Amino acid sequence: MGIALLFLLLSLGMILLAAEGFTNGIEIVGRRLSFSQAVVGSILAAVGTALPETILPLVAIFAHNGSASKEIGVGAILGAPFMLATIGFFLIGVSAWVASLRAGRVPEVRADRRTLRRDLFFFLLMYGAAVFLPILFPYAPRWPLACLLVAGYIFYVFRTAASDSAPLEHFEGLHIVKFPEKMGWIEKKDAPLRWSLLQIAGSLGVMVFAAQIFVRHLEVVSVAFGMDPLLFALLLAPIATELPEKFNSVTWTLKGKDTLAVGNMTGAMVFQSTFPVSVGLLFTPWKVEGMALVSAVLALSSAAVLLYVTVTRPKISPWVMMLGGGLYAAYAVVVIGMK
Repeated sequence: MGIALLFLLLSLGMILLAAEGFTNGIEIVGRRLSFSQAVVGSILAAVGTALPETILPLVAIFAHNGSASKEIGVGAILGAPFMLATIGFFLIGVSAWVASLRAGRVPEVRADRRTLRRDLFFFLLMYGAAVFLPILFPYAPRWPLACLLVAGYIFYVFRTAASDSAPLEHFEGLHIVKFPEKMGWIEKKDAPLRWSLLQIAGSLGVMVFAAQIFVRHLEVVSVAFGMDPLLFALLLAPIATELPEKFNSVTWTLKGKDTLAVGNMTGAMVFQSTFPVSVGLLFTPWKVEGMALVSAVLALSSAAVLLYVTVTRPKISPWVMMLGGGLYAAYAVVVIGMK
């Protein structure tokens, strides 16, 4: 038990460090290739940092036998959008509020509203279909829905890439070359693109490795605490696997890069509602019921509230996004009380 908890904490630290390296590399690649903020935040950063939480359910479903592993896989799939739409939104709201205090301006999340509306619309449509259509039509084959979700994400990528968005904002130098520059081993200049790609690949490798460590010990800890593996995975698995999105978005928000921060979060939500969900539909019983269904409804509700605000209000208040934290806290209290 103690060793398992130690490995969980170590994996968190590894993901945290790798997330900073990945964010830094993605920004520089996006600038070198003249990509917009929408493409970098909602596609490149979102998909890249979503790989650990995509790997986790795959490992749980295919590499481990038993119903508990299947439940952990489903819990991790459902937990990712839930965590992003609650704790993720909350952290962006808090970061935007702190950033406004430091800058002496009115608290506001200054994200690209068109990009945000598109991301939230796609998420509500695809995740809502994945959750409720199998409930409404329990005996219908699931592969058409899985294919539709994947096709929907491909369409989303093309729409995002073709849309208008602001260019990338100011960025820092590449982390991987900072130490050699200080030591005088290399000259201070723009690092070759291959160094940025190397840093991104290395960061992703660390994140995927850390996610595998996490899933190996998750079942042990859940059994030790006497909790349902599915509910345990819903609450704890995304804390590790979603840290890249959260840490990247907090970092960007504090630097005033709200479009990148929010796009990283909502773009990951769109991705998580398609590819991982398709795996769950095809290779697990996919019984979204009880508290698992409640988590999905809360994620959809949080996204719907934010979409309503972006359509009807001239500004996005940080307090609106902080509401997600209250939803997660209430859910956690109920789940822990069911132990």
